[in-house]
Amino acid sequence: MTQHQLIRSLETRLYIDGVWTESQGRGSFDVEDPSTGEILTTVADASPEDGVAALEAAARAQASWAATPPRVRGDILRRAFDSVTARAEDFATLMTLEMGKPIAEARTEVTYGAEFLRWFSEEAVRISGRYSTAPDGKTRLLVHKRPVGPCLLITPWNFPLAMVTRKVGPAIAAGCTMVLKPPSLTPLTSLLLTQVLHDAGLPPGVLNVVPTAGSARLTERLLADGRLRKLSFTGSTEVGRSLLRLGANSVLRCSMELGGNAPFLVFEDAVLENAVEGAMLAKLRNMGEACTAANRFIVHESIAADFSGRLAEAMGRLTVGSGLDPESAIGPLIDEKSRGKVDALVQDAVNRGATLRTGGKSIDQPGYFYPPTVVDGIPPDADILREEIFGPVAPIVTFATEEEAIALANDTEYGLAGYAYTRDLERVLRLTEAIEVGMLGINTGVVSNPAAPFGGVKQSGLGREGGLEGIEEYLETRYVGLAGAI
Repeated sequence: MTQHQLIRSLETRLYIDGVWTESQGRGSFDVEDPSTGEILTTVADASPEDGVAALEAAARAQASWAATPPRVRGDILRRAFDSVTARAEDFATLMTLEMGKPIAEARTEVTYGAEFLRWFSEEAVRISGRYSTAPDGKTRLLVHKRPVGPCLLITPWNFPLAMVTRKVGPAIAAGCTMVLKPPSLTPLTSLLLTQVLHDAGLPPGVLNVVPTAGSARLTERLLADGRLRKLSFTGSTEVGRSLLRLGANSVLRCSMELGGNAPFLVFEDAVLENAVEGAMLAKLRNMGEACTAANRFIVHESIAADFSGRLAEAMGRLTVGSGLDPESAIGPLIDEKSRGKVDALVQDAVNRGATLRTGGKSIDQPGYFYPPTVVDGIPPDADILREEIFGPVAPIVTFATEEEAIALANDTEYGLAGYAYTRDLERVLRLTEAIEVGMLGINTGVVSNPAAPFGGVKQSGLGREGGLEGIEEYLETRYVGLAGAI
C-alpha cells in the first residue's frame, strides 16, 4: 500500500482491555515527519485516568494470563513474529516516516525487532525451577518462577519497533500483563504492532497501550498504584533517576536501560580499514541516535591522523536526505531541539580549539538534518566528551598507552557499550575485564543481538533485555520448603 494508505489505515486511538477507545478528556496530539516538519497524523492523547483504566484491565487479566499454558503464550508470539515479517515493508515505511531513519535501516530494524518475538516465543516454554534435598536431609527444596505481575513499559522514540518487542516479548512469554506507554514522537509503529498482537490472539487486558503527550502525570499516577508490580524503562539517565525515586515508594521492581557514552578504542595494531568500517557502523546507525552509538573515538597517537582522515573521507561521502530516498544514507534527526543540541556540542568543541575534518554545520533545508561530522584535537574539558551526542558526530582523542586508553574509556558515569579494535589476543582478554561496560564489541561495530543480554553498568541502567536473561526480568523466584521425605 502507499504511504498515505498506510497512515490512513492505522488505528490511532488508545487500546484498553482489547478495545480501541478514545481518550478521556485530553483529545489528541500530532505526529510529525522529521524529514519535512509536516504532520503525519494525530493520535489519541491518554489522560492519567486512561492510564488507570489500562492498569485496571491489566490487573483483571493477570491471573488468567499467568495460568495460560506457556505453549499458548509462545504460539501467540510466534504468530506475531510471522505477521510482522510478512508486513515488513509496512513497518519499515512507518518507522521511516515517523522517525526518519533510512528505509534500509528501517528494514534491518524490522528483522531485529521481530526476532525478539520469535526468541521469546521459544523462551516461554523454557521457564524452569529446581527440586533438591536440603543439606540436613530433612527438607525438600522446591524453587519455581512466577510472573511478576502487571508491568508498565515505557519505550523510547529511536527504535520504534525493537524497543517495544524487546519488552513486550518477554512479558508475554513470562505471563505478565502490561501497560505500554509508547513515545509521543514515534507512537505509530507501536500502534501497528498492537494491532498485530490483537490479530495474533492476545487476550483482552494483557496488553494495553496509552500514547500520551503528557507522560509525567500519567506515569506518576501509575507508579503510585499498588497494583503495578514492575517498571521497565528505556530512555535518558536523568528521567530514569526520577522514575527510580518514584518506584522506590512502593519498592517497585525496576529495569532501566539508560544513557551511554560509548568509547571506541583503536589500538596501534588494528587493521585500520576494518576499524574505519566498524566506526561507521558504531557511529552512524540510526544517525547516531542510539544509546550504543560510539560517542568517543579513542585512537592511538601513531595512527590517529590516518584514522581521522579515512573516517572523515568516508563520512563526507554519505548522502543526507529523506529516509525514503534509497540514495540517502543519513536521515534527519528527530526534532529541532535534538539538532540544536548536536550542533551546540560541535561548536563548543571547535570554540575550545578542536578541528573540524568534515561536516559541522546544520543543513539549510526543511526537516532536521545534520551532516556526518568528524572533529579531532578535542581538549579534555569539551562538553562533547562528557555528554551523549545522539547525532552523526565522531569526536576523536588520542592516547599513548593501553593504560591511558582504558582510563579514558572509563572516565564517564556511563557504562553501556564499548568497542575496541586490536589484533592482540592478550590485550583483548585484559580489555574484557578492564573496560567498565555491560557490552563490549571486539573488532566489530555492532553488539546488539536478541540472543544476547542487552544492558549496562554504572549509570547506564539496571537489568538486562534479550538473551536468556531477558525473561528473568519478568519473573520472580519463589521457594517452598517441603517437610519430610515426600
